[in-house]
Amino acid sequence: NQMKYGAFGIVEVLGSANAILAADQMLKTAQVSFRTWDYKCGGHVCIFVSGDVSAVTSAIDSIQNNPPCDVTMAAVISNPSEETVRLVEERAVQFHFA
Repeated sequence: NQMKYGAFGIVEVLGSANAILAADQMLKTAQVSFRTWDYKCGGHVCIFVSGDVSAVTSAIDSIQNNPPCDVTMAAVISNPSEETVRLVEERAVQFHFA
């Protein structure tokens, strides 16, 4: 029973405070929804948002054109695969966002 997503936006930053800044900017810029985040050793945090392709693209463009902090990577995944959806949804459950 996976949800259907038009697109995912992914932004990787260093530090959870920067992750909140990036998520806030994307949520204020476009009609996207925060899905989850994931973090690894060294403090790298990936933020995942979803929405239709144009909204997610607008949110990612806002990060790339006016970064609120140092951004390691930002990308749009349009029409994500079932496996990608599963990974994001599992992270959302793990971090209690689902």
